[in-house]
Amino acid sequence: MIARLVAAAALLLLAALPAHAQGVDLKAVADELAAKGDALVTAYAPSDGAATADAFSDLYFDVFEASGMEQAVGAASPSEKTRLEALFGQIIGKAGAGAPRPEVAAPWAELRAGLLTAGQPKEETTGAVGAFVQSFLILLREGFEAMLVVTALVATLRRSGQHAKTRVVWQGTLWALAASLLAAWLLDRVFTVSGQDQEVLEGVVMLTAAAVLFYVSFWLLSKRETATWQAYVKAQVDAAASAGRTWALGLAAFLAVFREGAETVLFYQALAVSSPGQTPAIAAGFAAAAAALGALYVAMRVLSLRLPLGLFFSGTAALLFVLAVSFAGKGILELQEGRLLSITPVDGLPSLAWLGVFPTVEGLAAQALLVVPMMAAVAWLRARKRRATA
Repeated sequence: MIARLVAAAALLLLAALPAHAQGVDLKAVADELAAKGDALVTAYAPSDGAATADAFSDLYFDVFEASGMEQAVGAASPSEKTRLEALFGQIIGKAGAGAPRPEVAAPWAELRAGLLTAGQPKEETTGAVGAFVQSFLILLREGFEAMLVVTALVATLRRSGQHAKTRVVWQGTLWALAASLLAAWLLDRVFTVSGQDQEVLEGVVMLTAAAVLFYVSFWLLSKRETATWQAYVKAQVDAAASAGRTWALGLAAFLAVFREGAETVLFYQALAVSSPGQTPAIAAGFAAAAAALGALYVAMRVLSLRLPLGLFFSGTAALLFVLAVSFAGKGILELQEGRLLSITPVDGLPSLAWLGVFPTVEGLAAQALLVVPMMAAVAWLRARKRRATA
C-alpha cells in the first residue's frame, strides 16, 4: 500500500510541473500592489467604503493571485501566504463597513510591508541545492498534517481490532491523491477557473473536512469515556463498522489528503516556475520528503500501539478536534476571499494561522460551533463517569 501511495505521489509531482511556465517578477508585482493600494487608501472615504472594499478584492484576485505571487509566497512560506490573505480580508471587511480611515490604513501598512518584503530579491537559492531543499520542505510540511490524520485513523482501527478495515483509510488516501492529480491537470490544462471560484471550492472542502473530523473526534472521545470500551471492542466492533463508522474514517482521510494534495500541486508549480532546469533536484527533494514522511509514519504507528488505550483515544480525539477547528477557520477565510461570506473584523484579537484563528466574527462563530458542543459533551461525559463510579 505504501508503494502505491509513493507512485501516486510521484504522479502528483509530474502534474505539478506546468506545461507552459513563465516566471513571476515578484518585485514588479509587489510594487504594483503597493502603488495601487496606496492610491486606494489615500482616496478612501468611509461613505464610499464599499467601493474601496471591492477595489481591494479585485487587487487580491487580479494582481496578487492572478500574477502567481500568491503561489510563490505560499511555496516559500504557507503561514506568510495565509497572513497576507487575512490582511486583505481585514482591509476589505473594514472598508466595507465604512470604518474610519486609520482603521483601514493600519492593516494596509502591515500588508504593504509584507508584500514588499515578499517581493525583495532573495539570496541565491535557485540552484540545484536550493531547489532540492525547497522541494523537500514543501512536501514535508504539506504532507505532515495529512499524515497526522491518516496515522491517527489507521491506528484507531488497529487499536479497535479492525485491522482489515484499515484498507478503507488507505483507499480514501489513494482516491484523494488521484483526485488531486486530476484536479491539477484539469485546472492547468483544460479549465479556466476564476480565483474566486477556486477559493470557494477550497473553502467547501475545508469545512466538510472540519465537520467529518469533528464527528470522528467526538466518537473517539465518547468511547474513551465509556467504562465498557473493552467489551465494545470485542463484541460490537463489526456492528459499529457496518453501521457506518468506517466510511467516516475513509472520508476523513480523503478530505485531509485532497486538501493538502491540491495545495501541494500549486506550490510545486510555483517552485518549477522559479527554478527552471532543476527538475531532477525537485524530484530528488520530493523523494527525500516522501521517505521522511514514511519514517515518521512508522515511528508514530509504533508509538500509538504502545500507548495505554484510554490515553491513545483521548490523544487521537484531541488531535483530530484541533485539526477540525483549524480547518473550520481556514475554510471560512477561503469563503470570505471568494466573496461568498461577509468579513466582519474583530479588533484586539491576534491571528493564529496554525489554529485557523483569524479575527473575524464569521470565522470565530464557525469555530465556536465546534468548540461549544465539544466542551458540553466533555462535561457531560465526565459527569456521567463520576456518577458511574460513585
